[in-house]
Amino acid sequence: MNNNHIENTKIRVTDLTFSYRGRRILNGMNENFEEFAVTAIVGPSGVGKSTLLMTLNRLWENIPRAQLSGRVEMKLGGRLMDIHDSSISPSHLRKLVGTVFQKPNPLPMSIFRNVAFPFKLSGEKDKKLIDRKVEEALRKAYLWDEVKDRLNHSAFALSGGQQQRLCIARSLVLEPEVLLLDEPTSSLDGKAAEVIEELILHLRERTTILAVSHYLDQVKRIADRVVRFSEEKEIM
Repeated sequence: MNNNHIENTKIRVTDLTFSYRGRRILNGMNENFEEFAVTAIVGPSGVGKSTLLMTLNRLWENIPRAQLSGRVEMKLGGRLMDIHDSSISPSHLRKLVGTVFQKPNPLPMSIFRNVAFPFKLSGEKDKKLIDRKVEEALRKAYLWDEVKDRLNHSAFALSGGQQQRLCIARSLVLEPEVLLLDEPTSSLDGKAAEVIEELILHLRERTTILAVSHYLDQVKRIADRVVRFSEEKEIM
């Protein structure tokens, strides 16, 4: 591996093996993911694509009878570090590594409070800062102009595509360095999916993005690089 490739690496996975209830899902995976790029994760259902994302934000630790071995390193704050190091708590890691799931999952509260919720978890009290960051996140998610006059309305009043962009805004409000997208357009219609794709291409200017997708046409449109999972749950 040349030095330039090392410098451009945002995530490095080494000998990563993951098992759930005795079933091996990831088997000795080795992969580098480039900084400020969109990497599409593709392959058949059930081969570990979503599982890989869970290993990158430590959500797997909440799953009973799950086991992980190997090493996951991320360049955070400009320094490559082991995400399982005792100096990095899961809550701190998840501020730096945002996640958006397959189906929109707005919280049962207002549009504004949905986006501001990560600040509540972190204990931030500066209202002016929160107001500014919420607006910035909604603008980044291409949603501000659609909701700026109804920020106190329920998030459930939004369309499916708007709810997904709301969830992306919530993930962006703490300015993460990495964004994990698990089939972010699979529950949306074509028009809403186009908006999400445009958003992804815009975000990669300042964020490293890993996106699981089943849509090969979409992968061609958004991905700088493709990592394929085979039926044998190994990287091709």
